[in-house]
Amino acid sequence: MAGKPWWQTGVIYQIYPRSFADADGDGTGDLRGVISRLDYLNDGTPRSLGVDAIWLSPFFPSPGFDFGYDVSDYCGIDPLFGTMADFDTLVAEAHRRGIRIVLDLVLNHTSHLHPWFIESRSARENPKRDWYLWQDPGCFGGAPNNWESVFGGKAWKWEPKTRQYYFHMFLEQQPDLNWRNPGVRKSAMDVFRFWLDRGVDGFRLDVANAYFKDSMLRSNPPALGIRGYERQRHVYDKDQPELLGVYREIRSILDSCGDRMAVGEIMGGMAEAVRYSRGGLLSLAFNFEFTDQRWSPRAFVKKIVAFEQALAGEGWPCYVLSNHDIPRHATRYGGRWTEARAKVAAAMLLTLRGTPFMYFGEEIGMRDGKIARAQIQDPPGKRYWPLYKGRDACRTPLPWNAFPGAGFTTGQPWLPLNPDFRKVNVGAQQEDPDSVLSLYRKMIWLRKKTPALQVGDFLAIGKSSDRALAYLRQTKSQTVLVALNFFDSACNLALKESLPAGSWRLLLSTHSADGAEPPAADRGIRLRPHEACIWEKT
Repeated sequence: MAGKPWWQTGVIYQIYPRSFADADGDGTGDLRGVISRLDYLNDGTPRSLGVDAIWLSPFFPSPGFDFGYDVSDYCGIDPLFGTMADFDTLVAEAHRRGIRIVLDLVLNHTSHLHPWFIESRSARENPKRDWYLWQDPGCFGGAPNNWESVFGGKAWKWEPKTRQYYFHMFLEQQPDLNWRNPGVRKSAMDVFRFWLDRGVDGFRLDVANAYFKDSMLRSNPPALGIRGYERQRHVYDKDQPELLGVYREIRSILDSCGDRMAVGEIMGGMAEAVRYSRGGLLSLAFNFEFTDQRWSPRAFVKKIVAFEQALAGEGWPCYVLSNHDIPRHATRYGGRWTEARAKVAAAMLLTLRGTPFMYFGEEIGMRDGKIARAQIQDPPGKRYWPLYKGRDACRTPLPWNAFPGAGFTTGQPWLPLNPDFRKVNVGAQQEDPDSVLSLYRKMIWLRKKTPALQVGDFLAIGKSSDRALAYLRQTKSQTVLVALNFFDSACNLALKESLPAGSWRLLLSTHSADGAEPPAADRGIRLRPHEACIWEKT
């Protein structure tokens, strides 16, 4: 697609390095493991998955209190994952295959063992004291305000040595940076430049709208919720106006290096995602309202249309169904129909207008693992069990085959393998033309050669339905129709608008092609149980 940035036309695949592939047998995935599986991701042929970029969750030096999201060195590689030479090899080998590299940057906070914080907490007079959010006790001798930690408890930690509190939005081992300090801002921008110089193509920005907190540190108003953080409206601990200037500076750095991108993890809903991606502030921003929908075509299309209308042509949407922080969608939606619904979900994700993000393992219909209480490693899971069991279940290792260690490791996996790994694994699906993996490959390679699916406009068609969803993707020269039956019974989707004149050629069906009925304005769209179909107007 000449003239379009790669991050608009491509498919981005998230790798959680600990769980993708282990090359040294210590039970934890690493960079050399990723290198060894690049041909699986894209070898230039339809036998591979065909993804255009990989987003790597953090592999920087870290004490691991939040599994890499507590960074102690932004410009290094944790020995657990390899060396800088391994990273350089990964970049070179990925680029040789046409795969871009996206890094996960955690710039809202550091580890408490980062040299910056070690200096900052040493004395009130230290030059780096103001690099973090230090405050005297409140008027009654307690915390400066009522802010809560996302991971539970108060967000202020008392430091006896210097007799002040510091702020941590997450764990107390993750102190928040003070982005109003010019030294912090300059150092953060230097981190972008360091990795861009090493060939990185883009960045996923962790909690990207929380860099700034209210300058007056006002308390948040109350809200209805179960856990402490949810019992507040987060008016003052995120979404401050200074963010826009930082986003413009980041964008300027990226633009100076060519076709580079940044996607923001936005705490909040669609309104916040739209705010920060309209006008090109961020290349993309995740709209997590999409992941909160029940398995309902009516629910999904409502969110899709609302997102399209809110962006109003001033931003590019992106969609995701699973990631390292939420239960896998095969678990959320699968029920008795895991494989069938995984295929329908794939067809939807890969045909909407916008950039699709895949989470490793979803291409085989991977479900959440089974984690006993004694095996929980995730901090909020430990704190809130059984009300909340943490994120370990969606981070279990990818099974490559049915042998001991699942082809992931020759050692003891850092998290237990899924109980069904002998049946649900890459090897079992590689040669099966009806597998979830085969459908993902077909969908991604079809998307590559179909301009309407990459950049075409979106138009929902058909009468509102609780069972099926249909929409057009259109460019000036191509019209594609997508129809999705969400449920285990045949359905007929009536059309409220006339179809564009012409006949329709079937491009793909999740069922046998000879049983797929072409759409017609008079009879609507007939779909078999859990069928997804894509047609092109001829």
